[in-house]
Amino acid sequence: MNQLSLQSLFRVNEIEIIYRNPVPYQDRIQIRQSATAYEILRAMWDINRMELVEEFKILLLDQKNNCLAVSDIASGGMSACLADPRVIFATALKARATGLILAHNHPSGNLTPSEADQVLTRKLKDGGKLLDIAVLDHLIVTPHSYLSFADDGLMP
Repeated sequence: MNQLSLQSLFRVNEIEIIYRNPVPYQDRIQIRQSATAYEILRAMWDINRMELVEEFKILLLDQKNNCLAVSDIASGGMSACLADPRVIFATALKARATGLILAHNHPSGNLTPSEADQVLTRKLKDGGKLLDIAVLDHLIVTPHSYLSFADDGLMP
């Protein structure tokens, strides 16, 4: 092996995965209905931005649908936000989540899902199947109300 090849062996990136959840199991909120997810999201959302720019968040859940965390995934403009599936699933895997609830706001206040919302939901649901991470719902939120894909029969 020449010197250049030997040096390149020592320049390989190393990845360390660490997970700590400071909330004891018994204190985690169990999500049994979309209204609970909406209340958690409303508490975590910056209300001053909800009607300004579109943002995408996920609720990370364990096997019993206890909420492990809320994660900010993306922030966009007034009418769109790019939620990268790789970021979503990387976050879920790091948190050891077995379920996800997707959420984004519509600054316009219109709760009707767009075609892009439906396509992304289908794509994430399919991706979750490969990783054994259930995509349970997708909420569109506003300061005053929400739409649940699961409640309205829109989940793929």
